[in-house]
Amino acid sequence: MTLGLDTSIVLRLLTGEPEALARAATRRLEQAVADQETVIVTDLVAAEVYHALQHHYRMPEVEARALLRRLLASGVVHLDPSGALAAFEPAGGAGLLDRLIHARHQEAGAATLTFDKRQARLPGALLLGSDVSDR
Repeated sequence: MTLGLDTSIVLRLLTGEPEALARAATRRLEQAVADQETVIVTDLVAAEVYHALQHHYRMPEVEARALLRRLLASGVVHLDPSGALAAFEPAGGAGLLDRLIHARHQEAGAATLTFDKRQARLPGALLLGSDVSDR
């Protein structure tokens, strides 16, 4: 069986709160590993967890990114799309969500078209000039 983890499960695994739910999530993940089940976390769940860690758990951005990256690079869970893992590397420029969007586009064989100059610096991204008229 393949399991896709929801935001609520990933948050419990990462924060340990509330304790009873964190224990249940941990036990189920351990069972999945023992049963050799594939466990996935989508880029959408990762993005939601990232924001929840910052806004609801008051975790600094750098810490939230590092904590999430450790889970996603652990080999216990698999990020979908797999190329999105690079978005969690410490880097200046485009933010995490822009990097996840770009990774999704790359996975689909598409170029990212953007007005955002920082995102346009990512490999294969295209900057659309802001001087374009609305005609």
